Amino acid sequence: MSRTADPLIVNVSLAGRDRDYDETVTFLGRRFRIRRIGTDGDVAAAEELVRTTAPEAAAIAVSGVREAKASGMYDGDLAAIERVTRATDAVPVTDGRALLGVLQEWAVRRVQTEMPGYFDNARTVVLGGANHEPTVRILREYTANLEFADPLLRVDLPGKLDANPLLALAADVGRVSWNLLPDLVQSPLQSQVLAPGQAVSHALARRAARDCDVVVATYEELTGFGLEDLAGKTLITMSISEERLAELGDRGVDMVIDVTPQPFAVTVSAAVLEALMLATVHASGRLTTDDLLEMIVAADFEPRVLYPNGFKRKSRFAFVIHPLSQQYFNKVEPLRTLSKVAPGVVMDAVEKAVAYAPPFTYSHVTGITSPTGAEAEGWLISVGGTPKELMAHSPEFTYARLLTAAETARKLGAQIMGLGAFTKVVGDAGVTVAKKAPLPVTTGNSYSAAGALWAAHEALLQLGLAPVDDEGHLKGKAMVVGATGAIGSVCARLLALASAELWLVSPESAKLLALKQDIEREHPHAVVHVAATPDDHLPAMDLIVTATSGAGKRVLDIMAVKPGCVITDVARPLDLSAEDVARRPDVLVVESGEIELPGDVRMKNIGLPKNVAYACLAETVVLALEGRYETFTVGRNIEWAKVKEIYKLGLKHGMRLATISGVNGVYSAEDIAGIRERALAARAATGHDVPAPAGRRARG
Repeated sequence: MSRTADPLIVNVSLAGRDRDYDETVTFLGRRFRIRRIGTDGDVAAAEELVRTTAPEAAAIAVSGVREAKASGMYDGDLAAIERVTRATDAVPVTDGRALLGVLQEWAVRRVQTEMPGYFDNARTVVLGGANHEPTVRILREYTANLEFADPLLRVDLPGKLDANPLLALAADVGRVSWNLLPDLVQSPLQSQVLAPGQAVSHALARRAARDCDVVVATYEELTGFGLEDLAGKTLITMSISEERLAELGDRGVDMVIDVTPQPFAVTVSAAVLEALMLATVHASGRLTTDDLLEMIVAADFEPRVLYPNGFKRKSRFAFVIHPLSQQYFNKVEPLRTLSKVAPGVVMDAVEKAVAYAPPFTYSHVTGITSPTGAEAEGWLISVGGTPKELMAHSPEFTYARLLTAAETARKLGAQIMGLGAFTKVVGDAGVTVAKKAPLPVTTGNSYSAAGALWAAHEALLQLGLAPVDDEGHLKGKAMVVGATGAIGSVCARLLALASAELWLVSPESAKLLALKQDIEREHPHAVVHVAATPDDHLPAMDLIVTATSGAGKRVLDIMAVKPGCVITDVARPLDLSAEDVARRPDVLVVESGEIELPGDVRMKNIGLPKNVAYACLAETVVLALEGRYETFTVGRNIEWAKVKEIYKLGLKHGMRLATISGVNGVYSAEDIAGIRERALAARAATGHDVPAPAGRRARG
């Protein structure tokens, strides 16, 4: 090599020649010539190339043995890479292992830092073998859902050797004996010993790959494994060219994490980058850890995070449901068939027995897509107890089933789990479950409170009987019964923003006065009254919110309210029974506001129209879309700030009020029109004025 020529870095690759190059590049301010020579799996040719190019090279990179094996060019021992790297000691020779170990760990940690929770519980399939060990080691910190195509990794043999010194020593002795055998003997024995395990591991890994979230593999391992279905997946890989990135994009890959920086016009391996580092350091040709770190920083190296089809982030959630009555058994076989023929006494026994059944996955939920581009998929996990059975057992009975459901959710890859219906009422309202579950838990009560008031506001507008201004603010009177409770105080703060005059009702006088003062301080123009009981003021109210959780106690006299009044019952259990509601067909009683999810949602029937979900389920979805995998709402104290936050996040992700529901289900337009007609007739008969609304704001 001429003294004036650029130092040469030779990359001897056991992979194919189709990616060969000969380029001049600049690394850390110095010019180098980098040249790749593929050998199509010929180990002897690779050893010869290392020997013959050593006199003119500043350093040699050896790569491609696993790629050659995965693509079928080479069927021998992976230890061949060691023989090739030892073919000369005239110049530094490296396989890039030191640099690659740092880059693999860094890549996973970088994504997890920039997008917290991204790898939490991620269903991951690892193709190849020990070349991905640093990646796997870091992924284990975030997920236990790992499947391996390598049979030794499937049984976690490396981990067992590390944990047991005696076993490791025995393995070392066996390895020495094995290495003394010639290649001609090793290869057939290896095939006979490992082939059955590899076949089983490949079959299991292939099945897991269909539903996985993350694939760890080189490009050659992908093609050699025959993995075609990559739609929606994240690929952790190395040395991906622009052509291969485009091809992965055509196969639907969401994210490609290329652990190898690509600072040049040609695609290089980590071995080439490490060889450049070796050629740059002092004459010893050794690369210390300090040298490695210093040059990574100086060269501005960092793993690449690529989105071949534009930015996407898919999150995963689970939501726990349960049958609300025996009628819900009609949705699941074989209970559907049994319920058609069995007498009531038998179904009562079935109801008791089903409460002890293990949780099961009722529905896979897909197609949720936010206007931001974020996506979410999830699973509805059913526990068997009806409200009657859940309330008949101790809280610990339900906790145990919810924790089993949480473990199911973890195995499915969920990053957050929501509690639905009575599962969030039992005991301490999710606190214990959140502490013990293997993933974050939310009850959805924050969005439930927001959704109920959203529905109440829409009900006022649809009835058209209460005075509202052009912005949709109520110019009449509103009341919150149970105003000092967790949900009641939140509702009071919300209504102070949207009504001209607000009555707060509670027997807790001191708390009531403190709440009044807080609201007036936050909203100086609010007109706030307080009362211990609601009765004297009911006839004047246009909107009433009940939030007492009176559990069967009389909360208010529904016969005393104004015709056309809207009553929103946000208490759980409900403050007003179906019998109470039936006594006033001229009053609109709202139990909840259901939320329309964004996208083309595919989910089994839960008793609501397509794309529509209960607000508590919608809270779980919103948190997933936002990447907020956290315990958001638990316990009986709902925070005002979280109600506002989840409402705003819902709007950001395209959530809309879908339906207004009462004790008998969703109100249709005809139902509301009928209530309006009866209210108008009742007002005319009793002499009530019918104020004309000043205007109404567009829905949603």
